[in-house]
Amino acid sequence: MPKTRVLGIVVLGVILATTIYAGLVRATKGSGTTSTLLGRGTFDEAVRVNRESEQPNQEWEVEMEAKPSLDVATQIITFQPGGQSGWHSHPGPVFVTVMSGAMTFYEADDPNCQPIVRTAGQGYVDRGEHAHIARNESALPATNVVTYFAPVGAALRIDQPQPSNCPSF
Repeated sequence: MPKTRVLGIVVLGVILATTIYAGLVRATKGSGTTSTLLGRGTFDEAVRVNRESEQPNQEWEVEMEAKPSLDVATQIITFQPGGQSGWHSHPGPVFVTVMSGAMTFYEADDPNCQPIVRTAGQGYVDRGEHAHIARNESALPATNVVTYFAPVGAALRIDQPQPSNCPSF
């Protein structure tokens, strides 16, 4: 193998390693949280659900499709006052139900990075397409039940750097 080709491969490897390291260093870490994974299961075949309400005077419809298969995981996460998740994304949609307290979510794709506040009994849906952060900006603990839909075996969380359009917390 010519020396210039070997040198090119070495230089490319160094650039790649530096890029990965810089991304990990810039990633934001969470703090003030505890979590318990309640379970994770694999649905081995394509899933298709389409359901409409059969009750009179009640319009309601849900539709979901995944192929070829998917994992569904459920976790309880408690945020202490001031606790936060760090900036992250997910490989698929995530449904968050605030069970107690109040949570504030910020989304990287919002040009103004406006807070989205959810309180006990309310939900927040993250489509998994962009970075976001979950924060407990209240004086009391907040507990969430989080349901992830992900490709089989995928990590449920992907650390992300803080976006430039959002404040530093």
